[in-house]
Amino acid sequence: MDVIVRNVGKGKKIVLVGFGSFEARKRAARTGRNPQNGASIKIPAKTVPVFTVGKRFKTRVNKK
Repeated sequence: MDVIVRNVGKGKKIVLVGFGSFEARKRAARTGRNPQNGASIKIPAKTVPVFTVGKRFKTRVNKK
């Protein structure tokens, strides 16, 4: 886990064949809305970790 977290933090993509891949993606700044009072708020840009499921993993989960 530490190796994955460290490398994704450095901007590298980690692929575990058949399982999935981990990578960091940039999310643009945007305007959101406070659900309590409806006021507009600015949400800053940031980098988020993303996991994409591999084909074999997805197939096995959806097997009927």
